[in-house]
Amino acid sequence: MKPLSADEIVKMREACRISAEVLDRTCNFVKEGVTAYDIDRFAKQTMAELGCTSPCIGYKPSSSTPAFPRYICVSVNEEVIHGIGTLERVIRDGDIVSLDVVTTYNGFVGDNTRTVLVGNVSPEIRKLCEVTEGALYAGISAARAGNRVSDISRAIERFVKPHGYGIVREFCGHGVGRSMHEEPQIPNYYSRGEGKTKLRPGMTLAIEPMICLGSRLINTASDGWTITTRDGKPAAHYEHTILITDGDPEVLTVLS
Repeated sequence: MKPLSADEIVKMREACRISAEVLDRTCNFVKEGVTAYDIDRFAKQTMAELGCTSPCIGYKPSSSTPAFPRYICVSVNEEVIHGIGTLERVIRDGDIVSLDVVTTYNGFVGDNTRTVLVGNVSPEIRKLCEVTEGALYAGISAARAGNRVSDISRAIERFVKPHGYGIVREFCGHGVGRSMHEEPQIPNYYSRGEGKTKLRPGMTLAIEPMICLGSRLINTASDGWTITTRDGKPAAHYEHTILITDGDPEVLTVLS
């Protein structure tokens, strides 16, 4: 990806701040008894209030994939990513709910995800979420000018591996800026010979570990979008959009 100019970085910061606010408000809305559809509608309303839009609704990456029908991704328990919020999916005590919020503001995209713990979540699932969030920050710490994408991937894998969790391989982080998905792709595992892109100041990246309590193997639901764990065990997902600088990486998807 081409590094952003100083003026573009200013706009990107604002776009990401707004995306973080949508995510934060929506996370606070999640509670026992609401439906996944209710959560999506709340996010839609919040986007309208803040003057941003969703690049997710209607998104169609290929001719064989149906258009995505919701404003955000609401993934519950065994749903890893791309969950479609429905009225049938009622949030229960002990659930974990991953909210992937992508918004566009003034021509730039902010992308962030958080997994919300509802009520009395079991200790093993709580630990899964803590490790996944920790892996995100391990990856961010490696996102420095002069390093390569593979350094981010290696840092995430090294953080997760001692815990024995499954690291999803079919989906990964990515560049983000004027579009929701840009190069480079950022796997959450290290593979020799891949991830050679060198990080340069001005690059903006979405880093997003997707970690499974059990096996890393996944399935795609009949809706063509929802990705679930094959063994039915829960998965967690955390994400920030960051800026590569001359020094420490800057997390952009934060509230000011």
